[in-house]
Amino acid sequence: QVQPVESGGGLVQAGGSLRLSCADSGRTFSGYAMGWFRQAPGKEREFVAAIRWSDSYTYYADSVKGRFAISRDNAKTTMFLQMNSLEPEDSALYYCTARQNRIASPGYYLRQAAQWYSWGQGTQVTVSS
Repeated sequence: QVQPVESGGGLVQAGGSLRLSCADSGRTFSGYAMGWFRQAPGKEREFVAAIRWSDSYTYYADSVKGRFAISRDNAKTTMFLQMNSLEPEDSALYYCTARQNRIASPGYYLRQAAQWYSWGQGTQVTVSS
């Protein structure tokens, strides 16, 4: 069973950068995709970005496109989220998630939290103004 573990959150000033990491408890991930969601207090969990594991094809929420970059290492053990030009509105608990099986229309369905099977505990990102 996939057990995502996040790291890299913290406090940063607006305009700054952070890099989040996620690994499947140190094992090589062999599933379909991994992704990031975030949840701010009083708000629903929202899609941030996802990466298809076989070919590194990426998907982004409009709110982060051009500022965030999702990637994975060549050993296929770790996923990264490089976050640049951070804004106070980016403050949230960031969750790593994984999906083992392929899905039709991934550009649509991977943006839905219900389509992901395994979730990490989350890492807090706070952006001060």
